[in-house]
Amino acid sequence: MKRRDLLVFAGLAALAGCGSQGAGSKGNSGELTFTNRLRVPPVLDPAVAADGTKQFSLTMRAGRTEVLRGRPTPTWGFNGAFLGPTIRATRGDRVAMRVHNQLGEPSTVHWHGMRLPAVMDGGPHQTVQPGTTWLPHWTVDQPAATSWYHPHLHGSTAKHVYRGLAGLFLVDDPAPAAPDLPSTYGVDDIPLILQDKILDANGALQEDPKPTWGLIGDQILVNGVYDPFFEVTTTLVRLRILNGSNARMYNVEFVDRRRFHVIGTDAGLLAVPATVDRVQLSPGERLEVLVEFAPRDQVVLRSVAGDNGIDGGDYDLVKFVAADQLRPGPSVPRRLSASPRVEAPAGARERRFRLSGSDEINGREMEMTRIDEVVPAGATEIWQVQNTVYAHNFHIHEVAFRILDVDGRPPPAYLQGPKDTVFIPAKSTVRLAVQFGHHTDPRTPYMYHCHILRHEDEGMMGQFVIVEPGTEASVRRILPRHHHHG
Repeated sequence: MKRRDLLVFAGLAALAGCGSQGAGSKGNSGELTFTNRLRVPPVLDPAVAADGTKQFSLTMRAGRTEVLRGRPTPTWGFNGAFLGPTIRATRGDRVAMRVHNQLGEPSTVHWHGMRLPAVMDGGPHQTVQPGTTWLPHWTVDQPAATSWYHPHLHGSTAKHVYRGLAGLFLVDDPAPAAPDLPSTYGVDDIPLILQDKILDANGALQEDPKPTWGLIGDQILVNGVYDPFFEVTTTLVRLRILNGSNARMYNVEFVDRRRFHVIGTDAGLLAVPATVDRVQLSPGERLEVLVEFAPRDQVVLRSVAGDNGIDGGDYDLVKFVAADQLRPGPSVPRRLSASPRVEAPAGARERRFRLSGSDEINGREMEMTRIDEVVPAGATEIWQVQNTVYAHNFHIHEVAFRILDVDGRPPPAYLQGPKDTVFIPAKSTVRLAVQFGHHTDPRTPYMYHCHILRHEDEGMMGQFVIVEPGTEASVRRILPRHHHHG
């Protein structure tokens, strides 16, 4: 490790008790009054072109949001002051995005979890300059899933997401394998975007990153709302939970320890529901869960402290308040998805990645002009990711993967579905069966990186291209220095 990282690692024990100024371990358990109605992000209506293409318009802009009552906070958002609308499309749809930048500085918009051509991915090579508009388009071709969108400007991702640039992107299936799942958005199908902030006495966002992981705060927002409640009107509710935080991990449970059912991971539905009483989400991960309620139930969803350095403190998140009478919902289905799970064939290519410090993969920092890996289209490979230090996670653009094992042990049942982001505990190794898509482009890379955003910004990121099988050896590994498609 570099001397800087050795010093940081040695100081982790001291950090754990530093509250919002360190690893955010103070907690708010028992302090909230749940007086603010949970805001459900609106669904963005597309314009439909003559050929059926759904055209969505997003504008990145600055604004002010009253996060704490009476204290407006300068924030950023899509089509508004804070966060963004929910985009919804169905497998088979042709979609076209119109992304306009009114921020006054460059940014990008990455479609996290989407299977699409690299030039449309919205990574650091697709910069949107101030005052300009980016026009990506693709055909949605992937299973139903809860994805999201956020900036991915190299060196500034943490700041842009923290200020509020994030929104959900839901993919539906035209013939769902489990058609009886709750699906009335905002009623029994509820998004929960979890984010932590550091707010000063005037309500302003503090952006001073701390050692090791960056911005970890003590004020938790759900869909941009502090101290929220949600009124339950049905006996079965589907929650789509996104960890949209920069670095904080959430260990999510109900205060009464009621059991609930995980039905989906990042990239799609599980084969069968997994019944749990607690789940863990690191930054960028999503889970879909089903929760059963009885009339007049009042129960708090919370995150409890863990020992990973990024999950300190007990935090109440949102209170669910059930009405006196509830509309009967469907029963929890026994089967969910008929999609085959990701399997690596015998003799699959294996690639190894080593995460060290906060800024290196395989001993190198990210370089915009360097192609690190070349993958044949349609391949399924085994990626082994070794974490040599403190908590990290790992996100791969464009793919769906299955966690094979963590330190040789299979993951819990609820994490055995299709994913694109995985938590890697300190000094542990994960193995992934990684399924790559069929969009080829030897000159435009996708990313793989730690989704603790400070680490991503500091260089814990690499680049890969997907190419026609058999052409791997002919790919030039160096890109022009100004290789941008903004």
